[in-house]
Amino acid sequence: MRRTVTETHSVASAQPNEFDHRRITRALEQRRRYRYVTPLVLKTANGYRIQSPCCSRNVDADGGVIDIALLLFDDRKGNWRLLRKDHAIGVWELDSEFARLAELLDHLKEDAERRFWQ
Repeated sequence: MRRTVTETHSVASAQPNEFDHRRITRALEQRRRYRYVTPLVLKTANGYRIQSPCCSRNVDADGGVIDIALLLFDDRKGNWRLLRKDHAIGVWELDSEFARLAELLDHLKEDAERRFWQ
């Protein structure tokens, strides 16, 4: 039986999965900023949310756990979206899109403009 484009069926997303979860966790150990804290990598629908204690106290004066980044896989486009948190208004903003998870992780680890590791 051939399926047509107009058929609707649910396909399980490839994300999140254990392999990429471990890959992200390992990659974050190589980040440039705030290496003395241990970030949390949480699985979310279609991706991962990264949280970390706020050592700089720029976002949370008490040094509590804050959102760092949201990594979402777009099944339709087959690419990754990297979002950063605007802590002032409490919303996620699109930072950039990547064809591969490795490229996204390189960008996040470097964070030259301190958009994530504030």
